[in-house]
Amino acid sequence: MADAASSLAPKPEGATGVLVLSDGHVVWGRGFGHVGESVGEVCFNTAMTGYQEVMTDPSYAGQIVTFTFPHIGNVGVNDEDLESKVDGAVGCVVREDVTLSSSFRADAEFGPWLASKGKVGLSGVDTRALTRRIRMAGAPNAVIAHDPEGNFDIPALIKRAQEWPGLEGMDLAKIVSREIQEGWEGSIWTLGAGYGAGEGDARPHVVAMDFGAKDNIFRNLVKAGARVTVVPAETTLDQILALEPAGVFLSNGPGDPAATGKYAVPVIQSLIERDVPVFGICLGHQMLGLAAGATTSKMHQGHRGANHPVKRLADGVVEITSMNHGFAVDNTSLPDGVEETHVSLFDGSNCGISIKGKRAFGVQYHPEASPGPQDSFYLFDKFVGMLG
Repeated sequence: MADAASSLAPKPEGATGVLVLSDGHVVWGRGFGHVGESVGEVCFNTAMTGYQEVMTDPSYAGQIVTFTFPHIGNVGVNDEDLESKVDGAVGCVVREDVTLSSSFRADAEFGPWLASKGKVGLSGVDTRALTRRIRMAGAPNAVIAHDPEGNFDIPALIKRAQEWPGLEGMDLAKIVSREIQEGWEGSIWTLGAGYGAGEGDARPHVVAMDFGAKDNIFRNLVKAGARVTVVPAETTLDQILALEPAGVFLSNGPGDPAATGKYAVPVIQSLIERDVPVFGICLGHQMLGLAAGATTSKMHQGHRGANHPVKRLADGVVEITSMNHGFAVDNTSLPDGVEETHVSLFDGSNCGISIKGKRAFGVQYHPEASPGPQDSFYLFDKFVGMLG
């Protein structure tokens, strides 16, 4: 593959960053953020806002995010908009250079913040061309690198990209999950007031399994009236039942659901057998599908953005949703005891299931993300309403 790299145009003057794909394709640009290199799968996100939330979403662990919106970083970053304290995306690719922020909520600039988080940025890239490449050929493995002196060993970077095993078969949930059980009290954020709080111990108790959760999910559970305890991904059934949950929530997260499901699915199956109310989002939804007897598979390019239309099959209502997933429940594999409740209007892929005769359901999208509309907040009320 070194010959493939050397056959491309030479490094342009001023290039301090590079994205090297496993097939030898090299994309030059201007590096920012962390000085160094990271390996991961290149995906694209079509959202116009929320880049800080994307970069701190644990579901992006092991991924390099190409932002299709050209102006990323222009509102800076702040501590209130973090989705998690653990690692999310390893790097990002953007079209325009990051300018000084213009927002009264900004506490820091995007570039230095990326550096503080160990995440590499690459600007000056034709992100439309890169996105088209991903759509045509699928999400490639790659290395993103930043060196202010512009010194890169391209053959070595190609080799590293080729040797990275990829996300299929990879269990990343236990890496990004919290290590200890924690109580959660914060409710949703409002301008001028910050984050609210829950009201008393009389609320129904939800045990949330953290496979790489976004904090805003827990905030919405609290807003819907739940008392939330968050537990690590590998928490056992006995440990969950000892907490006397009224219901169990299965969070989003990165990696292959079949890999994480090796330890999580038996727990979920036992909860369903006991008719404990269960609600899953994203990876949690996929593992609920596995627990019910369906299969999951890796998607060609995945769904990532804030404008994804999803049809609710019960009444035909279309929800505008936020999505971030590279695996999906195969809707042709759903057994008789599982009802498909939602489908993507982009490609018909599964976006929701419920288990007949049980209080268990899941959705593939992120109802907590409110990508402008708040079409899907009702799901938290639906779950908490089951807890009785």
